[in-house]
Amino acid sequence: MRLFAILAGIALCLSSTSCQSYGDSNDYIPMATPVPPQISQPVSNALPRPANFPTRPVAIPPSAPRTPRCASACVMDALTGKVLFSHNGMQRRQVASTQKLVTAMVVLDHGSLDRKVVIQPSDTKADPTKLGFRSGEVYSRRELLNALMIRSFNDVALALARDTAGSVPRFAQMMNAKARQMGMYNSRFVNPNGLPADQYSTAIDMARCAYYVYRNPELRNIICKQQYAFTRANGKTLLLRNTNKLLEQHSWVTGMKTGYTNAAGRCLVSSAGFNGRHVIVVVLGCHPSRIWAESENLLKWALGGAA
Repeated sequence: MRLFAILAGIALCLSSTSCQSYGDSNDYIPMATPVPPQISQPVSNALPRPANFPTRPVAIPPSAPRTPRCASACVMDALTGKVLFSHNGMQRRQVASTQKLVTAMVVLDHGSLDRKVVIQPSDTKADPTKLGFRSGEVYSRRELLNALMIRSFNDVALALARDTAGSVPRFAQMMNAKARQMGMYNSRFVNPNGLPADQYSTAIDMARCAYYVYRNPELRNIICKQQYAFTRANGKTLLLRNTNKLLEQHSWVTGMKTGYTNAAGRCLVSSAGFNGRHVIVVVLGCHPSRIWAESENLLKWALGGAA
């Protein structure tokens, strides 16, 4: 299947004059969408398109952006899935909490978000970022998914994984199966929260995941929120502010996911749209002081400075 997808992408590229891209020559995989053609149609048509969906391809800028100061990066057209720019885009590395995008996609594939989750003792054993719920508390999967994507709580990831699959190892198998379905052939996951472990992905693979997140109305509605009022089991409300600072800084930023561990460095999957054109940017292994500027620079480059 993987060979078929690559050959199909090459054939499409040879028949088109629009396959220009920037970055490492061995990074660019010229595919019309970031997944094998035979599974792209059912996945993309499974749900109605979200609001604020791209309506036309990104026009590739006449010159490449400056080399980002990070370990790896990728810029992808959110409409076509075409890689516009990559910097060490196929380099395998840990991606921290950005892999919670994969976690969310698996959760959405398995059951209603209105279903209740009873917190178990094993769900509470996650550091350092945690909601701090207690065994026996009950929340809806929708409430937990909002808390996961907006504030990145690691204990919430464990609860959703255990509720969905019965155990974290089983959920990791589901993550890897979903990753393959989305065309993420250079990724391997062993936990739902991105904490350090023998797991990895790449900038291009994470962009491929984001390509599908962008097509899911439930997730698009969550990742664009600047804050979320989470009601705890005791009735108290906790106001969760999104860890993605670009949402506060620019109205044209549409969301996605942050991440950080010592092993992964600062990571950010971001998305933005202007005048019908939308892009996805992945920046991995960046210094904390530069992550926002590096991501913003690539978003503005892809949107032609119009934003």
